[in-house]
Amino acid sequence: MIRPRRPGIGLLSIMLLWCVGAASVRAAESSEAILSANLREHAGLSLVWESTLPVKKGERLNVMELHGNRLYVRSSRNYVWSLDRANGDVVFSRSVARPGIPVVGWQVYGNRIVSVVGGQLVELDTDTGIEQRVSDLELSIVGAPVRNELFFYVSAGDRRLHVLRAKDMVQMFEVSARNESLITSVLGDDEMAVFGTNEGNLIAIMADAPRKLWQFDAAGPITGSVVRDGRSFYFASKDTNVYRVDTQGTPLASLAWKFQTEAVLDRGPRLTRDVVYQYALGRGLTAIDKATGQPLWYLRQGLDLLAEVAGKAYVITTRKTLAVMDNATGKRLYRVNIAGVVNHVANSMDSQIYIADENGRLACLRPGQ
Repeated sequence: MIRPRRPGIGLLSIMLLWCVGAASVRAAESSEAILSANLREHAGLSLVWESTLPVKKGERLNVMELHGNRLYVRSSRNYVWSLDRANGDVVFSRSVARPGIPVVGWQVYGNRIVSVVGGQLVELDTDTGIEQRVSDLELSIVGAPVRNELFFYVSAGDRRLHVLRAKDMVQMFEVSARNESLITSVLGDDEMAVFGTNEGNLIAIMADAPRKLWQFDAAGPITGSVVRDGRSFYFASKDTNVYRVDTQGTPLASLAWKFQTEAVLDRGPRLTRDVVYQYALGRGLTAIDKATGQPLWYLRQGLDLLAEVAGKAYVITTRKTLAVMDNATGKRLYRVNIAGVVNHVANSMDSQIYIADENGRLACLRPGQ
């Protein structure tokens, strides 16, 4: 299916582009796929769909994220495409900001996309991408905002977490760590809000009141996102450790385990049902048993998790290859060349693999069982 070009092109031009584009996309799908049929067969992958986005000269696909049944792609010019994950059809495409304007965070809550664009909290319609509300909070927002049913949680440069009523954006209260450290990560639901700081504090408060529920202190700054799985919280620290903190059955947070990576950590972990995947600068990707904190394997060239299925981890490497690792044995099963891939999705939700090349082509691949 040919994807529509950006608005502003005349009808005749669109028809001509459609005719020319149809042949070129079919050719790309048949002979110039991101991953050839031979390589897909060798890796045990099937092509679910392939799509070409109309990127302009010099434009790059910078960010790819999964939220529910949508794949969101944002370019270096702040143009966004929302695609149906099942078939690659474009749900909407539009510019969300002028090139160069910072866009921070991309949370989907109900029928709204929540982001910070140019310092303002912006809510977009999930079906059209059209702005529904723009709020100038007069805050220096430093992290991705989070929303639950009643509130927004916004971390700001004043080292406080600001809690605003969702219906009218009135601030209800604000909290901070006792040491006044900068808040680097926030997550929340209707039960509690949890934030991490650059002093290593992980603090939980009630969702609707400035009452602390528990606190855990790591030895170094929390880096990247904190990930929740039930009553367990996983995060990476600049003290080179990956942590699992449990709150089950106790009002206090306790250390379940920590894993020493012996390297600098600059991003949070990826979680699947049984495994924690952590990238460490200069050391690569390590797979850690989620229950015990023991290492399953480590791949020095490993860069990120693409997907996991049936105990196999599909990993993109710094050498532009796709490596398939067996989590049970810790051995690499095989690898294939993916030299044309310049961007990807780290998918810990299911087994689908999403990759992109520099020409705006996207592919969704499904590993065999």
